[in-house]
Amino acid sequence: MKFNEKLQALRKEKGLSQEALAELLDVSRQSISKWESGGSYPETEKMIALSEMFGVTLDSLIKGGEINKDSQNTVSEPYWMHRGSFYEYKSKQTWRGLPLVHINIGIGNKKAKGVVAIGNFAKGIVSIGLVSTGVVSIGLVGLGIFSTAVLSLGLIGALGSLAIGTFACGAVAIGVFTLGAFSLGMFSLGALSIASHMAIGEHAYGHIAIGRIAEGTQTIEVESANSIFRAVSREQVRALIESEFPNLWNWIKNWVVNMFRK
Repeated sequence: MKFNEKLQALRKEKGLSQEALAELLDVSRQSISKWESGGSYPETEKMIALSEMFGVTLDSLIKGGEINKDSQNTVSEPYWMHRGSFYEYKSKQTWRGLPLVHINIGIGNKKAKGVVAIGNFAKGIVSIGLVSTGVVSIGLVGLGIFSTAVLSLGLIGALGSLAIGTFACGAVAIGVFTLGAFSLGMFSLGALSIASHMAIGEHAYGHIAIGRIAEGTQTIEVESANSIFRAVSREQVRALIESEFPNLWNWIKNWVVNMFRK
């Protein structure tokens, strides 16, 4: 067998498409196609990587004749690739068609998809990456049910420099319940706090506003932002909420009221 025939046979035996093999080796699909058609040969580094991936001797891969397995030079499933500018690991175990763990990081468009996904672009139940999406996502840009990132978008919870979510915490926080230097939401706490219902902070602007500078329908001004939670009583806050928002859920009322100390 010639090299191109061996490569094609080994790739199919491994269940890899040309695109998948190209991504693992960090080359174009056209390169794989040329190798398999006999139009060109991989460089030495890629040839070594192929021998390790498929668990065969380098000599038998390059030279004519049969393929010889090499127990000393094999990467059994789950396989990993670590060659120069990237690293990939994909677990053999799966859940609903997804590998339990998929790691794909390095230079370029490295995508990871699994129950736990780590990659430049990661998608999974738990995802970590430059751009990550999942139930729990961590990264430079994160999108998920719970998200932690520089730019964080979370359906329930978000933590980041810019955080957007039901519960958002960040330098800039936007959501329903927000905490941040600039805080915008229904119930907001921050240096500059703007809220449709209740704002608390150094500068507070809301229907109910509590702060050193407070503007709203109902306001409480304090001498210092540091004294807000000591100077204002729980009874005052509860009375304001019940007078302005009588139909508000009790757990929200209690959550807000309990922030105050007396």
